[in-house]
Amino acid sequence: MDEPIGLRERKKQRTRRTLIETGMRLFDEVGYEATTVADICAAAELSPAAFYKHFPGKDDLVFADQPERIAAVCDLIAGRQPGESLESLITRCMATALDPKRWVLAPGESDLAAIRTRLITTVPALRAITLRWLFDAQHEWAQALEAAYPGELDDITAHALIGSVMGAVISASMANLGKGQDAAPMAEIAVRATRIAMEGFPHRCPDEINHIPAVEVNL
Repeated sequence: MDEPIGLRERKKQRTRRTLIETGMRLFDEVGYEATTVADICAAAELSPAAFYKHFPGKDDLVFADQPERIAAVCDLIAGRQPGESLESLITRCMATALDPKRWVLAPGESDLAAIRTRLITTVPALRAITLRWLFDAQHEWAQALEAAYPGELDDITAHALIGSVMGAVISASMANLGKGQDAAPMAEIAVRATRIAMEGFPHRCPDEINHIPAVEVNL
């Protein structure tokens, strides 16, 4: 009984991959706005029903791996190793989020990822969706981080940590992508950016974070 299920799953993955590759190349060659779901299906020789079985719309194809990426990091945080430091855990999370072996569109590791980068930097609608995905990821990861360190991190600290690290990783990754063929592996950049960002926090003593003196701000 296991083999037929495995065959069906492999066929499903092949179909999904075909739709992603076909759609991304059409977006790049013809333009995102000019490309329809019907165009993608025709080029992939698949029915619209097959498309909608995998993606609600064409923008979901561009961000095909984002839901799984967010969930994977949440699971990693929830499975924190006993006594693991914030720096170690968050570094592992960012490396996982950009691991080219895990994701269809791992940044910097394939031409499809390069296409997505061009799309989200040139298509206003996709730029807005990118911000939404980043906000959702930050929120879910910060909640998971707070839960992983009960009594040590509050929600503000968890969100500040995740926001700072993600900002560093995204900025460093974009700079790395601009190097073209001289770019370093993205997971390596993610780890380096994470460590740089974390140096600004007393992560080896989480309790200290929650007792930083308040600063009066006069507006």
